[in-house]
Amino acid sequence: MSKKIFNLTEEGKCDLERELDQLIRSRPEISQKIATARGFGDLSENAEYSAARAEQDRIERRIREIQNVLENFNIIEEIADGKVGLGDGVTLISNKKEYKYKVVGEIEANPSEGKISNKSPLGQQLIDKKVGEMVTIETPRGEKSYKIVEIHE
Repeated sequence: MSKKIFNLTEEGKCDLERELDQLIRSRPEISQKIATARGFGDLSENAEYSAARAEQDRIERRIREIQNVLENFNIIEEIADGKVGLGDGVTLISNKKEYKYKVVGEIEANPSEGKISNKSPLGQQLIDKKVGEMVTIETPRGEKSYKIVEIHE
């Protein structure tokens, strides 16, 4: 079985390394919370213990997830060829409204920060397009078209 390779920008790699470091440094604190909660008595009815264990499980799951990504990634090389590619920023216009996005790999995608996955409907349509070209995607409210007005880093 082949391992999945994750595409990351250099910025995305640094963000994941920073998050991993913070999570690892939080381990002693969560262990202390668990130990304190154990002292409250019966674990079957101990909400503090259950909450601390759930937090520990979440942290350990995220640590494994990040470690897997950092063991299996490619840095996205930005190519200045006039076409939208992974790692490129784009400025789009639709109905006289401007939108700015950066096309990134799935692991870095965060639409609220303007980072869209190359696997998303819009990301797929943008790849290999040039300034001046139109892209159209299907949304729950119908088709939406965008004109590419700028490609940048």
